[in-house]
Amino acid sequence: MAKRKRGKVDLEKALLDPASSFEKPDDVLASQDLELRAKIEILCRWAYDAVELSVAEEEGMTGGEASNFGAVIAALHRATGGFNAERSGPTKHASFCAL
Repeated sequence: MAKRKRGKVDLEKALLDPASSFEKPDDVLASQDLELRAKIEILCRWAYDAVELSVAEEEGMTGGEASNFGAVIAALHRATGGFNAERSGPTKHASFCAL
């Protein structure tokens, strides 16, 4: 998977597949091309992708790239000052990124 080279961030592409646009979640935060709201949205979508990957692994579907959920949540925490776990849904697909 090709990673983003120096230059302007393609927001549409980053929202569709954050991992193809950024090497690691901290790179989203470091981007000077994006406003905070866009960074949070990208990280939320990355978190959703990581949860989906984890669920697939639990269901025996392996062979993909490793989930980096912890790194994504840590970056989201830094971007937002934390999130309220009580707003989190009761399932593995918790919607903690309801903006």
